[in-house]
Amino acid sequence: MERILRGIMRYRVLDRASMVKQFQEVRDNPVPKAIFYTCMDSRMIPTRFTETSVGDMFVVRNAGNLIPHSEHFVDEMTSCEPAGLELSCIVNDIRHVIVCGHSDCKAMNLLYKLKSKEESNIEQRRISPLKSWLCTHGKTSLNKFLQMDGDFAKPMLFTAETPQRKFVAYIDPENKFCIEDKLSQVNTLQQLQNVASYGMLKKRLEKHDLHIHALWFDIYTGDIFYFSRRAKRFIIIDESTYECILAEIRRYYS
Repeated sequence: MERILRGIMRYRVLDRASMVKQFQEVRDNPVPKAIFYTCMDSRMIPTRFTETSVGDMFVVRNAGNLIPHSEHFVDEMTSCEPAGLELSCIVNDIRHVIVCGHSDCKAMNLLYKLKSKEESNIEQRRISPLKSWLCTHGKTSLNKFLQMDGDFAKPMLFTAETPQRKFVAYIDPENKFCIEDKLSQVNTLQQLQNVASYGMLKKRLEKHDLHIHALWFDIYTGDIFYFSRRAKRFIIIDESTYECILAEIRRYYS
């Protein structure tokens, strides 16, 4: 808490005035452009690595950047992730949903271990909210990952905005990342499918008025990757790829 309080005092001296000015500018009419789902990992600071500011986007964070599939909810059972979709996409009419995974994700490292029945049995889930969360909402990602049987030269198929609109993905074709990071990338793409499962988004997705994107952050290099449906893989966002990625987005999501 001492560290937090020192930070607040520093904020009051250095940043408070400029931030209040930004709050006043967007006071009654913020116009966020996206909702950004990412992990609660303390190393992930999405507003910093996207250089976004007050009013630019909604941010939802949890263990493993998971968006539960709509099949998990009946009657009034829900969670903040789909509530965030409604607030952003329905109430505020934003057009872009972004899911961002990352390397060395502690939730994904644990999910990989949960392939063991001993680690994921009902007794373990009863005493561990984290294991229960991952077993319930990360199971589809893990199963899809395990179906590859370690052969990531093979393509994976995901459902996109509509059941008819699918995309192919090759996970880490250069074999640069460890097995848990490969699972993290599979999991990030699976969340696009989960987002599209919500009936409240169906009309907008069918009209191509709402778009779903995947990013992946390498915390040890600071590099950010964009999943290119054209390239069928995550590609680094840098000076050599920026224009191509932008052109793809404009073409694909126009």
